[in-house]
Amino acid sequence: MKKIVAIIAVALILFQLGCSNDKEYTFDSDFYPRIFDNGNTFTSPNRIVEEGASVNFNRLSFSPSPSKGMEISWKVNGQHVSSDTAFVFTPPNGGGEFEVTLEASFKGNVSTRKSKVLVSPSTYAPKPFDQIALSYLTENGNASFIDWKQVTHVAFNGARVLPEGGIDFSKGDLNQVTDELVARAHLNGIPFLLSVSGRLSGVDGWALYNNSDFGDVISNPTLMAQLVTTLVDYVERKKIDGIDVLMTDLSNDDAAIAGRNAAAVGPFINALKAALQPGKLVTATVTTNYLHWNYTDLSQADWIHVRAYDDGAHVSPGAPLGQSSTLDYMISSAAVWTNKGFAKNKLVLGMPAYGIRYDELDSDGNNLSWGSYTNVSYTSILQASSDADAYKKDYLPNIGKGVYYNGVVLIKEKADYVKEQGFKGAYLWAGDYDVKDNRSLMATIKANIK
Repeated sequence: MKKIVAIIAVALILFQLGCSNDKEYTFDSDFYPRIFDNGNTFTSPNRIVEEGASVNFNRLSFSPSPSKGMEISWKVNGQHVSSDTAFVFTPPNGGGEFEVTLEASFKGNVSTRKSKVLVSPSTYAPKPFDQIALSYLTENGNASFIDWKQVTHVAFNGARVLPEGGIDFSKGDLNQVTDELVARAHLNGIPFLLSVSGRLSGVDGWALYNNSDFGDVISNPTLMAQLVTTLVDYVERKKIDGIDVLMTDLSNDDAAIAGRNAAAVGPFINALKAALQPGKLVTATVTTNYLHWNYTDLSQADWIHVRAYDDGAHVSPGAPLGQSSTLDYMISSAAVWTNKGFAKNKLVLGMPAYGIRYDELDSDGNNLSWGSYTNVSYTSILQASSDADAYKKDYLPNIGKGVYYNGVVLIKEKADYVKEQGFKGAYLWAGDYDVKDNRSLMATIKANIK
């Protein structure tokens, strides 16, 4: 015990001597100044705030201290604004993106910390458009996947309905994904929609097989009312422009449940429209199979997204290989809803940024089984191909046992049809499967319907 006490005493003496010596320490010309971020001020490289909010850069310490010759410079977008050891950044009105830089200089040596501050404007004016060109992001999407010049609207699948009636917003709340999408959308004059759905199966955005989480909730008046309240609160608080009801959650085996779920979409949309502030959008993404007859009145929806791709004719056991998202299929899918009484100027037709890769074939050269194909993103297809012209094509024989998809040529044909026929526009599922160069499917859509 005496040994331990002695060791502690020696340590305290050395610590005190060290502190005393630090006051007399002479920093040579090779010493780089140190910035100690005691409050994790610069831990996150990005801050996203609403207009009117300030950002504090504090709880910092420096070695050597300013009294020993340290020079401090705070800069906003490269312009010096302060020499203090702490800084409060109050952005100008109107929103925008700013880079805040801290420079600590000593004898010509400079240490730097940086942070970007994205300020979401309190109001914005949506850009005018002729027809809608909407990039629809999956739950794994974020603002980095959007070329804001190539869209008129953006939707993000950031609200997952839970079986008990709650909502999982975690995909959008993590790292402020939703906040950044709202801010960047509004800075670019783009309306942003929150997509609400049940559990989805994967790349194709279809419902998880035999799942009815969303349908069960909106078919229950009490749970539906709770769901509306939660969604409206989130949308208003986040300054989101509206909600898309991604209703592919119809159930697969039980026709009665599937029909019930489809029938619940209309009342759900009506309730959302009534609860949201005037001017907020409410849209619906709907199927084109036999269940379209079960949808009730959708007249309160601002427009309808028609899932006009993926005919399902080439994936069953023994099915012939082929293109599942032809122009003809899109035309027939649109006709399902025009025949139901919807005007073309209320329909936004879907196009895919993914394809079907066949992995195993039977002895006749057809698809082997339900598990012998894979839905793959357009980005993955381009990355897997050595063909520089793959983006212009819609079939590549050398990826797996062959892959069928939509390239820019087929997407242009579809976009031309949308424009010529006077539909409200087109959407791409999914924006995070696309690329942002001359091979972009979203850019092809926008260029041909503007």
